[in-house]
Amino acid sequence: MGLYASVKHQLKVVRWQARRAGTALRWSPEALQKVPAVVGNAMPKSGSHLIIQVLQGLTYLGPFVNPGFPPLNRTEDNRKLDDAAILANIRSMRSGDIAYGYLQANQRYVPALTSPGMASVFVYRDPRDMIISHIFYATQIHEEHWMHAYYTEALHTMEERIEAAIRGVEEPGSELTPIRERYARYQGWLQVPSVLSLRFEDLILHQQEALGSLLDYLAKRGFNPRVERDQAIAVLQEAIAPRRSGTYRKAKPGNWREHFTEANKAQFKEQAGDLLIELGYESGDDW
Repeated sequence: MGLYASVKHQLKVVRWQARRAGTALRWSPEALQKVPAVVGNAMPKSGSHLIIQVLQGLTYLGPFVNPGFPPLNRTEDNRKLDDAAILANIRSMRSGDIAYGYLQANQRYVPALTSPGMASVFVYRDPRDMIISHIFYATQIHEEHWMHAYYTEALHTMEERIEAAIRGVEEPGSELTPIRERYARYQGWLQVPSVLSLRFEDLILHQQEALGSLLDYLAKRGFNPRVERDQAIAVLQEAIAPRRSGTYRKAKPGNWREHFTEANKAQFKEQAGDLLIELGYESGDDW
């Protein structure tokens, strides 16, 4: 980590400590010690900014703290961290802290994220919509993205870009893992009973039910808001503001239908196999 990033991080540590002190003063130190630390986890382009907004809404309902740190798997200057550093970040969380990250279902992370005093929420998304979000982010929003040049210079149509995102790319400097393999790295979270798995689509289309599931999950881990359930859900809904995210484009489930050609559909079915069925997005191949 460079000097600027190191200083920035130290200032954030001071801010985190001040926020914890303020939270303890507002809610009581005992209340702060009773609530879990909460991690919002997602695949890239699958709802990480949405879930962190929801979790930050908890600060209005109880003794939770938004430390304001980068994702658990990144440095202040957005470099990837190794497993040991990621684990250190998770283990440094204290009661009431809120964090997010892009954590694969690595068996080394599971004990840390599911230990007593921890709550972990995993958000997943229809792979077809994730592909479209990824392509628009790389081509139109983030010109420094490692796939930007390949998508805009080597490829010339949306159909070609979708095919590349499905099949993967081996071009040096623009490597992209095939869609099935990308999901395989995260699917293990769906098999961990103590992790709450939520669909991105439900957080958009069925918010009250999804947020109610989150409150039920947190209640089992020591947190019950001091307001009625409907009011608590309304507070969390109010915290959701997708346009505040610098990566926001269109949170519209099913947007893939506007871009996938018949050829893209065939390519996805060939490459991904039963992925959509496993995730519950389709009941067969007739889509």
